Parts: sequence; C-alpha cells; structure tokens
Amino acid sequence: MFEYELHRMNHAQLVREAAAERLAHQAAATAGATRGLRRLGRRSGGQDPEGRVSDGGRGRFVRAA
Repeated sequence: MFEYELHRMNHAQLVREAAAERLAHQAAATAGATRGLRRLGRRSGGQDPEGRVSDGGRGRFVRAA
C-alpha cells in the first residue's frame, strides 16, 4: 500500500506542475506575446539595460534634505 500512496502523491505533484505551466503559457499568450514564449524575457538590440537614460545633466539631481 505504501508504494501506491507514493505513486499517487507523485502523480498529484505532476498534475499540479502541469497545471501551473499551462497557466503560465496562457498568461504569456494573453499578454500579447506575438513572437512566441521564448522571446518574452529578451531585450531587443536597441534597448540597453545599462548606461545613461537621458542628457539631463547634473541639474536634474538635487541635494537631499
């Protein structure tokens, strides 16, 4: 009986993981993922995550109180 219970627990875990993955794919599809799920987390070449944002100069920053 113990092996059967382990089998049922493993099966239930796999069903939960499959449901979570299916939900993630559905959410990605409704978020406007027109290029596929693999490109969701990637940046295009023009969007550099580092560097200056704009040429505001030093005048944009003020001294803290």
